[in-house]
Amino acid sequence: MALRPYLDVQNLTKSFGAQVLFRNISFSIAEGQRVGLIAQNGTGKSTLLSVLTGKEGYDDGSIIYRNDLRVSMLEQSPVFDPEESVLDACFNHQGSEERLLRAKQILTQLKIKDLSQPMGQLSGGQRKRVALANVLITEPDFLILDEPTNHLDLEMIEWLEGWLSRGNKTLLMVTHDRFFLDRVCNLILELDDQTIYTYRGNYSYFLEKRQERIDSKRAEIARANNLYRTELEWMRRMPQARAHKARYREEAFYDLERVAKQRIEERQVRLKSRNVYIGSKIFECQYVSKAFGDELVILKDFYYNFARFEKMGIVGNNGTGKSTFIKLLLGLEPLDGGRFDIGETVRFGYFSQDGLQFRDDQKVIDVVKDIAEYIDMGGGKHLSASQFLQHFLFTPEQQHNYVYKLSGGEKRKLYLCTILIKNPNFLVLDEPTNDLDIQTLQILEEYLQDFPGCVIVVSHDRYFMDKVVDHLLVFKGQGAIQDFPGNYTQYRTWSALKSKEELTASKNTPTVATPTTQRQSGASAPTAKRKMSYKEKREFEQLEKDIAALEEEQKQVEESLCSGQLSIEELTEKSKRLPLLKEELDEKSMRWLELSELA
Repeated sequence: MALRPYLDVQNLTKSFGAQVLFRNISFSIAEGQRVGLIAQNGTGKSTLLSVLTGKEGYDDGSIIYRNDLRVSMLEQSPVFDPEESVLDACFNHQGSEERLLRAKQILTQLKIKDLSQPMGQLSGGQRKRVALANVLITEPDFLILDEPTNHLDLEMIEWLEGWLSRGNKTLLMVTHDRFFLDRVCNLILELDDQTIYTYRGNYSYFLEKRQERIDSKRAEIARANNLYRTELEWMRRMPQARAHKARYREEAFYDLERVAKQRIEERQVRLKSRNVYIGSKIFECQYVSKAFGDELVILKDFYYNFARFEKMGIVGNNGTGKSTFIKLLLGLEPLDGGRFDIGETVRFGYFSQDGLQFRDDQKVIDVVKDIAEYIDMGGGKHLSASQFLQHFLFTPEQQHNYVYKLSGGEKRKLYLCTILIKNPNFLVLDEPTNDLDIQTLQILEEYLQDFPGCVIVVSHDRYFMDKVVDHLLVFKGQGAIQDFPGNYTQYRTWSALKSKEELTASKNTPTVATPTTQRQSGASAPTAKRKMSYKEKREFEQLEKDIAALEEEQKQVEESLCSGQLSIEELTEKSKRLPLLKEELDEKSMRWLELSELA
């Protein structure tokens, strides 16, 4: 049975002055399709969403929605009446009891607890979460979401993944959260070079097929170039022959020339800085305490000795003190007790959530040159400010644009460049991935993997954390901090297994018999414990071997995925293998736990 089309876009064109964002693009979205829109910063993702929802006009083409379709959009920066309450902002004074109950449930999941609080008192992140709740509560036929995971903590992101994946929901979203794209979407649209490409699968499928598309295009351009040289020689040698008989060949020549002169943006070599030295002493967190009143405890006599070359991730729910911990380390917040003993060679580079401050009348290149004309990469190699910007996907033309012309993601990318070009040996990055496009994220991941200094990252981007960090501090609230030696996926696997073990243990805890129970059973003696059968013993022994082998394979797969050395094909294959491994490991571990009770 054919899917019902919800949205049909034909030959859509949009430009700002001389800049064409997209030209003659066509696509459709049917009922039940969950679509992710991927593109570089500044190429028109958010503009396309605004055009589709009628907030911006377009130059040419058609946008057709199914009749009576209820469409709801989550904007990047939603605006509310500062005087109205959270609840009124969700309902505009209209709502049935059923919708009111649903609103309270969704707002609670998104950690919005005071429903009578005026919107003007909420932070930007809280307002975005109220806007998200507003979209979900109304249960529209078609959801359009611009960066839905921004300002959500990991717990909220995983809840939203489940909510959007259940049922037959239809949605179009822009997000740079690759785990989210992989788990929620079943179709990817890529906006590239003013054209739209459709991939009928999730993010892993997109990676595989996009590389095939690029390889095919590269081969086509190479063939065109070979033929172009021959035809160019013919054009030069035979001007008279082109009068009428060879006119078709001349026209074909210009078509060929257009193909031959196309350029595919080549992936640049990895940017490796060797001119970074950091001593053996980094910092020692000596029994540090910090609280805000009696209600909010951030740290309580916390001790940690940070190792040389360590790459640490900090995760936890919003409000547990992750950003505060960084500010304490950098001396931007006063301590209540204890101290940070920081090594003399440490030079911090701090990317903060609110540090993005540029003059709009400055050119991009001048913003970076005001800090440094070049960066010393070590080994006699230097990169100019322009070359450094180009590595982070600022073209020479974009470098001479004024800051006010940049998109939000491009401004954050520029801010990141101003931190890195100072050549610090200890990078402290607070939510560096928000609003960055996927290509920039990949470049930053490689930079941090090769970085010969220390790194602390606070991020809700699970894919990014898996690529970059080898150690976690998990902030659980009220001063409780867990030190975990591994990346985020390893932590989640361990947590899930631990929860199952605790559940199994609680189920197997013997219940103390009440006098009534004893009288009914006619005996107070405990029941004899059943012993393992011969078959179960053999199964138990085999499970131990299987679990050890699976754990070793999982370790190798995770190391390969974090190595940065895999081809697209290998990356896709191992990305598909990892969740299957984990599922099999969980099943065998649970069975091992069951049998171990009989051992």
